[in-house]
Amino acid sequence: MFQIIASAQQKKAKPKKPAAVYLNEYRAGLMSSPKVDTNWFIVERKKEIEQILKDSLPVKWYKEKGGEQAILAQKIALADPFFTRYLFDLKTKKPLWNEIFGVYPARPGDIKKGITSLPGSLMRVEMYNYANNLTTIGIVDIFKLKLVSADHYPDMQPDIPPSLIQLAERIAINAPEVEKALGFKPNAQKPIMSSTKTALNRTKCERSQHLCVAPTFVQGNRALWAIVDLTDNRLVGLRWTNTGTDAAVVTERKLQNETVADCYCEKVNSISKNGWNMDYLLTASDGLQISNVSFNDKRILNSAKLVDWHVSYSGTDGFGYSDAVGCPIYSQAAVVATDPPKVAEIIEGDSVVGFMLEQKFFSELWPGPCNYSYSQRYFFYNDGRFRITCASIGRGCGNNGTYRPVFRISFAGNEQNFYEYAQEGWKHWTKENWQLQKPSTLYDSSGYQYKISLNNSSNYFIEPGKGQFNDGGKGDNAYLYLTKNHLNKDEGETDLVTIGPCCNTNHEQGPEKFINPIPESTVNTDLVLWYVPQMKNDDRPGSKYCWAETYYENGVYKIKAYPCFAGPMFVPQK
Repeated sequence: MFQIIASAQQKKAKPKKPAAVYLNEYRAGLMSSPKVDTNWFIVERKKEIEQILKDSLPVKWYKEKGGEQAILAQKIALADPFFTRYLFDLKTKKPLWNEIFGVYPARPGDIKKGITSLPGSLMRVEMYNYANNLTTIGIVDIFKLKLVSADHYPDMQPDIPPSLIQLAERIAINAPEVEKALGFKPNAQKPIMSSTKTALNRTKCERSQHLCVAPTFVQGNRALWAIVDLTDNRLVGLRWTNTGTDAAVVTERKLQNETVADCYCEKVNSISKNGWNMDYLLTASDGLQISNVSFNDKRILNSAKLVDWHVSYSGTDGFGYSDAVGCPIYSQAAVVATDPPKVAEIIEGDSVVGFMLEQKFFSELWPGPCNYSYSQRYFFYNDGRFRITCASIGRGCGNNGTYRPVFRISFAGNEQNFYEYAQEGWKHWTKENWQLQKPSTLYDSSGYQYKISLNNSSNYFIEPGKGQFNDGGKGDNAYLYLTKNHLNKDEGETDLVTIGPCCNTNHEQGPEKFINPIPESTVNTDLVLWYVPQMKNDDRPGSKYCWAETYYENGVYKIKAYPCFAGPMFVPQK
C-alpha cells in the first residue's frame, strides 16, 4: 500500500512491514522517522475517492461517532431521492464526490415546525458535495425509518469531521513550505484552529469556492496560517499574522460540557419577567437563540440568533476564519459555551429598568494567541424596548482583524412592512434589499435609521449602534439585509451551517444569498432582518478594542478585556 524507503546499500531487501506498523512504531518513539512516504495520507485519500466514485452512491459514509444509530440514519437518508438529488451531475450523470460530515441527535433548533416524533428518534445528517460546494441537511426519524425533512444549501459548508481535521493537520505539518517558514518541522507542535473554515484570494479558497481550513502554528508573537484546500487535498498558501505581546494562560477553564448540553442544548428554557415572555435555546452552531418573544401578551419576535462570526485579517489577501459558536457537544463549533446562560438585572441609577440574558463562549486556552471569546447579550426593558447585541472579547489570531457577526432576526406576523429614514421622510422598502450604515447615513431626530411595522398594529424603530450605548461599542458600521421569509423552504429558521465566506469586505456576507436575482416584494408579508456589524480590533495602548491580554499583578497573572459590543436597539412607537 505504501512505498517503503529502503537503504540503497542493501543487497537483499528485507520483508516489508505494513506501513501502519512503521507509523505506530514512530508514534511510540521506537523510530527516529517514519519509513513511509510523508504524503501517504494524500495518496490514500485519492485512492479512497477513486474507489467511492465507482460505487452506486458516490458518498463517503460517516463512521466516527454514533454507532448503529448513525449508520441507520445514513441508510435512511441515502435511500431518499431528494436527499441524494445532487450525487450525480444533473446533465452528464457523472458521479460527484460527496462525504457525510456528521450524524447527530437532532436538537430542538434543528427541527422544523410541524414535525412530531418520539423522544430520541430524530437524527441530523449533514452531507457535503465537493463538486458543487453544496451542503445537504436531512432530518431522519430512525423509528419510522423515513426522512422527515431535507434542504440543499448552495455555496455553504458544514463543520468538518475529526478525520478531515486530522488530514488538514497532516498536510500542514508535512508541507516543506511550513517547515521552511517556521525554521523547523513541526512534528511535536500540534496546530490550532484546524477545523475552522478559511479563505485565500487568488486560490480556489477565495470566497469559499472550495472547502478550506487553516491549521495555525503560534510562534512567539506571530501566527503562521497553513491554508489547506480539502477539496484538492493540498496546501495552497501561507500567511503570517501578528498576535501582539504574548499572553499567559491564567487558568484552565473548567468545562461544564455535559451540564450545558443537557440543560440548555437539549431542552428549551423559558423566561417570564417584567411583562416579557420568551423561550431560549443553545443551538449547535447559531449561538443562543431566543424565540416566541412577547411583551404584555403581544407577540413581537419569532426568533433571533447569531448565525456566524466572520473574522478577516487582510483586506487584500482575503484570509481569516468563519467561526461558529454553540453547544459544546455534538457540535464542531469553533468556540463553545462553557457556562450556562445568565439572567441579570439592568440597573440605571437606582432603578431596575429591565433584564439581560447573556451567553459567553470561550476557546479553552483564552486569552492566549489564536484563542477567541465571544459574548451574546439580549436586553429587555420595562418600557418595551429591546436590544440584540454581541461582542468579540478578543484576543484572536491577529491585531488587524475585522469581526463581522451575522444576526438573523425574524419578527412575528405575516403583514409586515419595512421603512428607511430618508431626506423626504420614511421611505418604504417594497423589494428585498441590503444597505450599509455609513458616516453619511441619515437618521431621524431620535437617531433611528429604520422602522418595521407588524400587522399594521405596532411599529418598532431601529436604532443602530453609533457609540451611544455606553458598552464600549464604537459604532456598528452595519450591513442590513431585508429578505422575504419563505415558510416552504429553510433559510435559517433551523440551525444553519456557515452561510458566508470569512473574508469578504463587501456586502457578500451570506444573507445576500436569500435575496432572489429578481428581488421579491416585501409589502405586507413575512420578513427577516439580517444584521451584520463590522468591528475592527486594535491592540494599541489607549485604543484597545476587540482585544484581551494578561497582566502581572501581586505575583499572579490577570485578564484585561476590551470587548467591542455591537447591535441595534428596537424601540416601540408610542
